[in-house]
Amino acid sequence: MAWRRLRVVVPGACAGALAEALEEAGAVATELADADAGTADESAIFAEPGADPGVWPRCCIVALLPGDADAGGALAAALARAGCEPLEPPIDDRLEDTDWVRETQRQFAPIRAGERLWIVPTWHEAPDANAVNIVLDPGAAFGTGSHPTTRLVLGWLEREVRGGETVLDYGCGSGILAIAAMKLGAGRAVGVDIDPLALEAARYNGSANAVELDVRAADAALELVADITVANILANPLRMLAPLLASRTRPGGRIALSGILAAQASEVLEAYAPFFEMAVAGAEGDWVCLDGTRRPGA
Repeated sequence: MAWRRLRVVVPGACAGALAEALEEAGAVATELADADAGTADESAIFAEPGADPGVWPRCCIVALLPGDADAGGALAAALARAGCEPLEPPIDDRLEDTDWVRETQRQFAPIRAGERLWIVPTWHEAPDANAVNIVLDPGAAFGTGSHPTTRLVLGWLEREVRGGETVLDYGCGSGILAIAAMKLGAGRAVGVDIDPLALEAARYNGSANAVELDVRAADAALELVADITVANILANPLRMLAPLLASRTRPGGRIALSGILAAQASEVLEAYAPFFEMAVAGAEGDWVCLDGTRRPGA
């Protein structure tokens, strides 16, 4: 069976509504991705699981429709319903039936994140057997290493972990940051998340990488004081979490925050300034990573 594939780039703020409208207009599946993330393979159509398209300035939506569908008519109706205007001319092409499992796997090649870190799906060989390789498949929880926000923190951890530290990964998603910390030599890693599926994924991924993660729900008791705290969430939750994350980071301890657009950096820096000496640690595209050192007595 042949299919029609529509690609359209719209403002991130209306992407969710347009995806729903496309499905109501006959699309059998839709996938959303940051249009400015800069994937190595321009045919890749899968978004990092759990990502919020509303924080992307531009979102690429790919919709799959039956081969005999009026793709142009479906798109026009969906745009009108969602109140969206395309930012680029839409692309409509034809797909012959294929092995979708193999096609999906092809989208996720190993990803380099830093000098020594690689994220390697289970169906690939590690490009460098001597590197710090994290085995991780795309799944239901956010964090595959494909998005700049994740890569920025992975690179930061590679520079900061010296060995033996206690690491707190708040909003752990797939557990990728906690796993990376352990593989880089941390003595203990605690992952916290509000999503039960994320907790399950983090435990599974920890086991798959032969590292022991202490995974907890966000409403569970959290008594540790970490040497290193990382949080790859979004700017607004990060602002609200500043007192909590400060209380869980030892004086002189280090923190890295990601999931922040460059335009939001000043607000997040202001929220953490009473507790940490903060700065912009790195940037990729529209995204930045902030880091800091916990002030003694703050």
